[in-house]
Amino acid sequence: MATSPAKRWQWLAIIAVAVLVVWRLSPMLMPFAVAAMFAYLGDPMADRLERWHLGRTLAVSVVFIVLGLVVVGALLLVLPLLSRQIANLVQNVPHYVAWAEDTAWPWLQTRLHLDPHTFDSDRVVAALKAHIGSVGGIAGQVLGTVSRSGLGVVLWLTNLVLIPVVTFYLLRDWDRLVAAIDRLLPRAVEPTVAQLARESDAVLGAFVRGQLLVMIVLGVFYGASLSLVAGLSVGALIGVLAGLLSFVPYLGFITGFGAALIAALVQYGDWNHVLVVCGVFVVGQLLEGYVLVPKLVGEKIGLHPVAVIFAVLAGGELFGFLGVLLALPVASVAMVLLRHALERYQNSELYAEGGEPAVAPATTEVAAATGAAPAEVAPAPPVPPSAP
Repeated sequence: MATSPAKRWQWLAIIAVAVLVVWRLSPMLMPFAVAAMFAYLGDPMADRLERWHLGRTLAVSVVFIVLGLVVVGALLLVLPLLSRQIANLVQNVPHYVAWAEDTAWPWLQTRLHLDPHTFDSDRVVAALKAHIGSVGGIAGQVLGTVSRSGLGVVLWLTNLVLIPVVTFYLLRDWDRLVAAIDRLLPRAVEPTVAQLARESDAVLGAFVRGQLLVMIVLGVFYGASLSLVAGLSVGALIGVLAGLLSFVPYLGFITGFGAALIAALVQYGDWNHVLVVCGVFVVGQLLEGYVLVPKLVGEKIGLHPVAVIFAVLAGGELFGFLGVLLALPVASVAMVLLRHALERYQNSELYAEGGEPAVAPATTEVAAATGAAPAEVAPAPPVPPSAP
């Protein structure tokens, strides 16, 4: 049954109000978004424990304790390592500056035939000092305000306490919340929304669980390889950075590869270690492209790399760090809705007016352009012969 124009405007108004509320409340939604992510990750494990005849509260308690131990263990393992790596990086800053002045900048001036004063180190250092001074002044003002009022510290502590509390309650009542939302839906659209929700859940499960594992594996691989094989003093820091940025296609690879090359040239200054770094990232790309992504993520997301970059930048511009955190999950769900809208459009009178109905090649071409998986189109029934 077709939706009337009045109902369509009502749905658009509801969606617009929801987006406006999220935009206005985005500064305070961070702990709830993180808690919802943890609850979404833990719900399948809780459901499996329930199938083993455990009560919901007991199953949620077990999953909550496991998630808490994993998070605390990761923090205890990663934070001291990163603090040592950052301290090492700060100590080696003079070496990086000397390498830039004595090697990198003269090489660029010679190859690009630039003016010798283009890379004037005195001007660059003066500009850096000026900016660092301004940033330090702003930071001093912020820290002074926080120390006077204490509101910032209270907010941070509140968020840290809210995340586990909200995670526990969302995880315990997850099935009830889903059922309540299902009961609130208009009965005319409930089957369509349920189908889209199932498809979105498959996409989100592939992204959230799969991509998180890909990031962890790549971070461990790059960090261990750059530290143990290439012998870089800041290899672990570069590896963690490359792993964290790998959710955007090629961003983690480009950032980590560039930083590792500079670190190898500064620390050793020979081509052997540069070749080792190149080998590490070649193996990492092969591991990501042919093993990790096909096995852990698959092709269910269907997001083009340009769409991923646009989603991250748009989410950060509209909602800050919350937008960056939710950009790809929201974009994945939007892709499911776009595929559904594309199927509706190709089966509508507007698309078939004055021509043939929708056929598989058109669906395939549009899906390839959007990065989505082509929808299956049933073959047309045979036309009966006309009566004599």
